[in-house]
Amino acid sequence: MAKSIMERHTTLERNITLLALFAFLVVAIGGIVEIAPLFWIDNTIEKVKGMRPYTPLEQAGRDIYVREGCYLCHSQMIRPFRDEVERYGHYSLAAESMYDHPFQWGSERTGPDLARVGGRYSDAWHVQHLSNPQSVVPQSIMPSYAYLKDNPLSPGDVEGSITAELKTLKDVGVPYTKDDLANAEADLKAQADPNADTSGLLKRYPKAQARDFDGNPAKLSEMDALIAYLQVLGTMVDVNDATAQEDLAKEKGR
Repeated sequence: MAKSIMERHTTLERNITLLALFAFLVVAIGGIVEIAPLFWIDNTIEKVKGMRPYTPLEQAGRDIYVREGCYLCHSQMIRPFRDEVERYGHYSLAAESMYDHPFQWGSERTGPDLARVGGRYSDAWHVQHLSNPQSVVPQSIMPSYAYLKDNPLSPGDVEGSITAELKTLKDVGVPYTKDDLANAEADLKAQADPNADTSGLLKRYPKAQARDFDGNPAKLSEMDALIAYLQVLGTMVDVNDATAQEDLAKEKGR
């Protein structure tokens, strides 16, 4: 019996057509087992209280973050390990990146993780750090991004149009409303203008931070957008409450 099985296995290994056929069958079965259940569930991510789409200014800042390659040195995913949690804060929740296209989890940390950098430093610190990193972190090898403060940001400069970008994100599942799209350009300008009426912005995007970010209220710059994005990272969700929600959902599912 054992000899017969070995002989059959030898035949399979030596016949490239037969081996390819069996390999295809194994991969196909495995793929079906993993993929098929996804068609019977509405969402693979549990929504948590507080999560919202990025404001137009935050999204513009995120585009600049990606454009400048910040993700190459900074991850945005805190793993549930003691050393990471103690250094960076509560481990990342899946829902916190549910509206990210593409996500910024990263794979390298030449610099620290930024998943919860929002509110950790002042706007002035970020301006100084981006302009001259070594002035605040002497051992840093990060290059200067001082030119971002000189680069003006206008609605038409962001991926052609910030309104068009939000429409595209809506097409892939980000829940922007018609009101969000209609006010996208105005919201982008208002969030960094300390004299603007931001009541509509705050209604559309709860807990959005509206103020001058780069220290020059007379000019809307790429630095404003990038800092607005950095300051929102990790601030939308009450992680302790969200973790309790996840635990309760797991208990109900047992």
